[in-house]
Amino acid sequence: MVHDLYILMITAGVVSLLFKWLKQPVVLGYIVAGILVGPNLAGENLVNPENVKAWGEIGVLFVLFCIGLEFRLKKMFESGKTAFVGVATIVVGMLLLGYGVGRVSGLDNMNSMFLAAMLCMSSTTIVMKAVDEAGWSKERFVQGATSILILEDIIAVVLMVLLSNIATSNSFDALVMLKTVGVLAVTLVVWFVVGILVIPTIIRKARGYLNDETLIILALGLCMGMVLTAEEAGFSSALGAFVMGMILAETLESHRIEKLMSPLKNVFAAIFFVSVGMMINPTSLVTYWPSILLVAVVVIVGMITFGTLGCWWGGETLKDAMCTGFSFVQIGEFSFIIATLGNQLGVIDPAIYPIIVAASVLTTFLTPYIMKTGVPCYNFLYKHAPQGMRDRIDQREAKVAQLEQQTGTTSSEARMQNHHQKMNKVLAHTFITKRVVNLFIKNMTENDQQTPDKDEK
Repeated sequence: MVHDLYILMITAGVVSLLFKWLKQPVVLGYIVAGILVGPNLAGENLVNPENVKAWGEIGVLFVLFCIGLEFRLKKMFESGKTAFVGVATIVVGMLLLGYGVGRVSGLDNMNSMFLAAMLCMSSTTIVMKAVDEAGWSKERFVQGATSILILEDIIAVVLMVLLSNIATSNSFDALVMLKTVGVLAVTLVVWFVVGILVIPTIIRKARGYLNDETLIILALGLCMGMVLTAEEAGFSSALGAFVMGMILAETLESHRIEKLMSPLKNVFAAIFFVSVGMMINPTSLVTYWPSILLVAVVVIVGMITFGTLGCWWGGETLKDAMCTGFSFVQIGEFSFIIATLGNQLGVIDPAIYPIIVAASVLTTFLTPYIMKTGVPCYNFLYKHAPQGMRDRIDQREAKVAQLEQQTGTTSSEARMQNHHQKMNKVLAHTFITKRVVNLFIKNMTENDQQTPDKDEK
C-alpha cells in the first residue's frame, strides 16, 4: 500500500505542477495522473486498483466533510429567493434534459437517471477559482451563485441516496421514492437541529481545552460517528460526512477546523481524482468522442439557459443572471462521485464513466473563457432586444439598485432579523420552545459574530 501511495502522489505532484504552469485546474492534472498510472496504460502491476479504491472512498468522505464545513445556513438564507428558485430551475431543468438525452441516445431508464444526476451539478471549486482569477470576487452575482452551488451540493447528496435506493431495488416506484424523500428529510432535520443545539454548545464550553491536535481529532471523530450513524440508518456514508460538516460549520471553531482539515482534504481529494483517472481507458475517448462532445454541449447550453432563467425568476438583474448561468458551464466533482457510485453498484454502462470524465475535463477547460463572454452576450442581447423587453430589464435593474440603496450593506442582515422577529413572535407564549429556538439561532450566528468570515480574511 505504501508503494501504491508513493506512485500516486509523486505522479500527481509532477503532473499537477505541469498543469499549474499551464494555468489549468489541478483537478484535471490529477485525472491525467490517474490515466498515466492506471492499468490501461501502465499495466496491472504498477498500482493495485483495490488499494487506490479504498483510499478514494476515504477521500470522498473527507471531500464531502470539507464541503459541509464551507456551508453556512445563514448565508444561504441571506440569498433568499434567488438561491432557491435558481437551484430549483437548474436542477429540474438539467435532470429532465439529461434524462431525455439519455433516452434519445438509447440508454435504459437506470442509466438515463444516473446520467441526468451527473449533468445537473456544477463545480463549486472550479467556479470560485474562475471568479477569483477573473477578479470578480466582489461582483454582485457572486453571493447568489455561491448559494446556488451550496444548495446543489445538498441536492447531490440527496440524489445519491435516492439513486442508491433505486439501484438496490432495481425499480422506480413513485410512492416508495416519496416515502424515502420524506424519511430522508425528517432524518436530516432531526440530525441538523439536534446537532446545532448540542455540538456547538459543547465545543463552546470546552473551547479552552481545544488545541489544534485535540480539535482535529474531535472533528474527525464526530465525522466518523455521523458516517456510521448514516450507514446504520440505511443512508450512504457520504451523507453522514456532509451533514457533520454542515453542523460543525455553525460552531465558533468552524474556520479553525476548516484550516486544519485543508491538508487532509487536499491529499485525499487528489487520491480520489487520481482513482477517477485510473478507470479511464484512453482508447475509449477516441471511440466515444461524439458522445463526449454531445454531453459537453448539453451541459454548456443547458446550464446557461436554466441558470439564467432561474436567477432572473429569482429576482436577479438579467446581467447578473447571465453571469451566473455562464459560470456554471462545467460538470462538477459530485458527478464523479455519482458515477463512481453507479460503477460500485454495477448499474451503469461502463461507457458512461469515461464520457462523463472527458466531458468534465473539456467543460472545465472552457469555463474561464465562456464565463468571460457573459457580459458581452448580455450587451448584445440588450442591444437587439425589443423595447418592451429592454424596459423590463431596466425596471429590474432599477428595483435591485433601489433595494441596495435603501438597505446598504445590511440588506441580508435585515432579512435575517425579520425572520428572527417573526419566529420569536410566533413562539412568544411558549417558553421552552422559545428557549430552544433562541439557542438554535445563537449557535447558528455566534460564530459569524466572533470569528472573521473566510471571505473577509
